[in-house]
Amino acid sequence: MTAATARPDAGPDRAAPGARSAADPAGLEGFRVELTGYAYRMLGSVFDAEDAVQETMLRAWRGLDRFDGRSSLRTWLYRIATNVCLDLLRGQGRRALPMDLGVPSAPVATSLGAPGSGREWLEPAPDAVVLPEDPAELAVTRESVRLAFVAALQHLPPRQRAVLILRDVLRWRAGEVAELLDTTVAAVTSALQRARATMADREAAAPAPALDREHRELLDRYVQVFERYDIDALVALLREDAVHAMPPYPVWLRGAADIGRWLTGPGAGCRGSRLLPVAANGGSALAQFRPDPAGGHRAFSIQLVESSGGRIIRLTHFLQPRLFPLFGLPERLP
Repeated sequence: MTAATARPDAGPDRAAPGARSAADPAGLEGFRVELTGYAYRMLGSVFDAEDAVQETMLRAWRGLDRFDGRSSLRTWLYRIATNVCLDLLRGQGRRALPMDLGVPSAPVATSLGAPGSGREWLEPAPDAVVLPEDPAELAVTRESVRLAFVAALQHLPPRQRAVLILRDVLRWRAGEVAELLDTTVAAVTSALQRARATMADREAAAPAPALDREHRELLDRYVQVFERYDIDALVALLREDAVHAMPPYPVWLRGAADIGRWLTGPGAGCRGSRLLPVAANGGSALAQFRPDPAGGHRAFSIQLVESSGGRIIRLTHFLQPRLFPLFGLPERLP
């Protein structure tokens, strides 16, 4: 993970683009995207992140007359957002992906089975919702919303998670984080060391992501063969040990051959789908519209395609049509 390469001037006193006076409630809106990105890393759900930021804004608007300016407006907002996120995480299990929770499924299964509640699964996030528009800012923050990194974050206790994001992603100083969390610099340093060790263990097992150009070319080939529903050609794009998951269902598959069997068996309803490019989790993704018996195509899944060494290593199909409006997409294509 390259979050530690974030800009050295990205500490809490940096003003948000377009931010107004602290006395102006509209000025708070300039912080919405970066706060949503922070909450998403903390919570693993774009919907929970938006709810957390809305609650943060409400608390800030109500308390603006009590803001005394001893800290920056940005620091004050992050303090509120951190408390909101910690409250939401209290008593809640970590969000995960299906392959984190059980063994691979049989590719001959007749159905996906019953979906989970949704509270246990990691969700994708549109770049526009969690990443800044400034190209310089984007270049150093996109890696910190990659699905693998956000999934690894969920293995940290909530306060360690906050410390690592604030220190290694947002580049706050230890004293600033200690003040925000009402703790000591020594406690922050200790929490950061433990968090880094956990993250290193989890990231060591993850293959290096493909170069952007290599990945884009592979993604283009994937779109072509998926829309033709040429499963032999699709399987040829997969690494032998590739993984295929479909949250909010616990079903997941390991191995190119098993993925091919699934797509020609229980998954054959995807034949004739259309794929549209979207930007999610700091990279390229695809919105899948599946054929509708009533005519046209209906929103079906947001696909995150991960690759390494010229092959696809993971296909994560988020079968959650409610995500489509966040990406500015319709629920149906004619």
